[in-house]
Amino acid sequence: MPFNLTSRRTFIAATGVAAAMPLLASCGGSGTEYRKERSFRVSKSEGQWRRQLTREEFRILREAGTERAYTSPLNDEKRRGVYKCAGCGNRLYSSAHKYDSGTGWPSFWQPIDNSAVGTSIDHKIGFPRTEVHCADCGGHLGHIFGDGPRPTGKRHCINGVAMDFVPA
Repeated sequence: MPFNLTSRRTFIAATGVAAAMPLLASCGGSGTEYRKERSFRVSKSEGQWRRQLTREEFRILREAGTERAYTSPLNDEKRRGVYKCAGCGNRLYSSAHKYDSGTGWPSFWQPIDNSAVGTSIDHKIGFPRTEVHCADCGGHLGHIFGDGPRPTGKRHCINGVAMDFVPA
């Protein structure tokens, strides 16, 4: 029986969805691999983290989630101050290193110091990206890209939910 135009389109669409399912299923993975390989100054059980953090903070920091672009008030924060980890209070980024990347997430060209954050490689969306974590608790912060301003050329694209801002 020959395919008519409608059934061909349905078949092509269904094939595309089926092919994309493994990739989509891998997005927003557990984010625990980095923490399993290291020990951190701040270490808590999953239950302790769940009691301490809001649902959204837990999803971002402990499950390597991503907030929607342009939803964080920290994206528009212009005051002088320090951005700390919402999980453990570690000083992560300075307002002196923040810039408007136009991406919808708070962006920085470097951490407050080299020991504030750690990195790992993730393949959650099908290609390698540099994932950035809090060095003290291992919480997922966001990703680092090579399209930032001088002097580093780096863009630390950080979930605002993962941080608390402390004005100077």
